Amino acid sequence: ALSKDGQSLYFYSRRPGPDFDIWVSQRIGEEEWGVPVNLGPVVNSTSFELAPSLSRDGHWLFFTSVSRPGGHGGRDIWISYRQDVHDDLAWQTPINAGPGVNSIRDESDASFFENDDAGAPELFFSRSGDIYVSRLLPDGTFGTALPVSEINSTDVDSEISLRFDGVEAFFSSSRSVGFDLWTVTRQMVFDPWSAATNLGPLVNSAATDQEPEIASDRETLY
Repeated sequence: ALSKDGQSLYFYSRRPGPDFDIWVSQRIGEEEWGVPVNLGPVVNSTSFELAPSLSRDGHWLFFTSVSRPGGHGGRDIWISYRQDVHDDLAWQTPINAGPGVNSIRDESDASFFENDDAGAPELFFSRSGDIYVSRLLPDGTFGTALPVSEINSTDVDSEISLRFDGVEAFFSSSRSVGFDLWTVTRQMVFDPWSAATNLGPLVNSAATDQEPEIASDRETLY
């Protein structure tokens, strides 16, 4: 997950092991990154923490945790807040995204769409091989998630990343031979998504290609 200003890169790693934790590296040059720092015990636990993503305004961190106390079972999505968007180690105690998002099944890979101009913010995420979306309610909780039927197929579709304006998204799918990255678009945020398009051999390879992240500049895909 890349911050809006492009200066902080969040990722998960099991260095030095055995559990997966979330780490952050800060840019120290145009093409160089600093030594990664563990986010520490406020965010990371004795469980596995995976798949970090940021709200575009930089105040919210979404991530996946496996069997973390206070969850709903399996993989859940958790949320942490920070007041200072320039302090990568100022994250507060995470809260569970709640029963509108999490279930006894596996939820992961959240992508928060702030939807500034067209309604309530939405949280897109993966649940057991399909992509779902939940709308943020006026009381600050997330409503009951619904599958995004235009995107989902009979294969595994997951790990969606929405462009900040909500009209383009990237995700991984096994609908080809192995996992590739795919994209969908829509004219406006109220419109249905287009048919999925494979990103092709410049991006995808004979190996497994997963977990896309579209940067805020709309021009860089990790």
